[in-house]
Amino acid sequence: KVISELKKKAKDADTVILATDPDREGEAIAYHVAEQLGYEKNRERFQRVTFREITKGAVELALASPGPLNTNKIEAQQARRILDRLVGYQVSPLLWKPIRPGLSAGRVQTVALRLICEREDEIRVFVQEEYWSITAHLRHNETAFDARLHKINGESLELQNEAAASSVVEDVDAIPFGATEVKRRERKKNPAAPFTTSTLQQAAAKRLRYSARRTMSNAQRLYEGQAIGDRGQVGLITYMRTDSTRVSPNAVNSARQWIESEFGDEYTPSAPRLYGGQQQAAAQDAHEAIRPADVTIHPSEVARYLEADQARLYELIWLRFVASQMSPAIYDTTTVDFHLTGKSGGGYLFRATGSIVKFAGFTRLYIEATEAGDEGRLDDLEPLPEFIKGDVAQLSSIEPKQHFTQPPPRYSEARLV
Repeated sequence: KVISELKKKAKDADTVILATDPDREGEAIAYHVAEQLGYEKNRERFQRVTFREITKGAVELALASPGPLNTNKIEAQQARRILDRLVGYQVSPLLWKPIRPGLSAGRVQTVALRLICEREDEIRVFVQEEYWSITAHLRHNETAFDARLHKINGESLELQNEAAASSVVEDVDAIPFGATEVKRRERKKNPAAPFTTSTLQQAAAKRLRYSARRTMSNAQRLYEGQAIGDRGQVGLITYMRTDSTRVSPNAVNSARQWIESEFGDEYTPSAPRLYGGQQQAAAQDAHEAIRPADVTIHPSEVARYLEADQARLYELIWLRFVASQMSPAIYDTTTVDFHLTGKSGGGYLFRATGSIVKFAGFTRLYIEATEAGDEGRLDDLEPLPEFIKGDVAQLSSIEPKQHFTQPPPRYSEARLV
């Protein structure tokens, strides 16, 4: 039905413009449509246009500079399809009898399943081990803080049982905690790159608790566009299937102008931040990163026109993109070492680390969400009281604590992505 309608419309047209999605699948679809409409008889009649954001400007620009179909992309899609069949047609039937008829094992599911199985194997063979930590609860200048046992006799040793931990506590009990070394340094933290498909799915899972499917269906609707008050029908984000972090210079300039007008010069780096290119040799780089199509459309402006899921996802994309063009956050970190000589003559190093935000930078706008298993962050550390070498902290208590090593966790959807 669709093909016969297309043939009827194309019959008397001088030109057929192919404007399917700007990826391998889209290119192959454009080719198959063109083939049905007489591409092999008269190739000159067909024009290919691509746009990565559904905005008036982007569509007009694409129509002004049409080109031919991209043979490499078409062949890449065909190769991908053959791979699907080589894997799928041979492996899928193996699953039907023992598990369930109709299951599919493609080139993607098969690899994901292997990752999950390998992780499960690691969990099954994992042997739990006991270890103990020792924390000194201290006070200085009316501020409470903690110092953890870091080394014994200059070496990093694990205390493997309660007896070993108790002997350390007895050995350092009532020994003064004098600061033997105080180190201060400034650390910078740069903003994360704008979203790719996978990083968007991860962030939406951690921050919004969205499944990958929920994220992508809402992103599709944001890309296709919504009616936004006086602005009319507007495509709100760029194409959402991408593995590139590259961004158009125009979008970068818009973000920098917004940052400067909202926060001032100190939050706007002297030069635009560049992402992508040589940092991602394996990326197709056919599309930009996922970003708002127009930075001037603030999340608060569009929220009332969108469904709740779409509004929250648009806000996440907008915040991440604008923050990616902001100045780094600057932290002052302080490390205080307490070298103690125990009653037995053993050497113990207790260490306290703290951090304060010296300049908020991009974190004024956007802080990444984390989940269990993510590494600690500078903004998670408590500040330490002011110390100089030789200062003695008051000891409130020394706490030995039992721990057990944990197997690697099973994948969350975000971590599997």
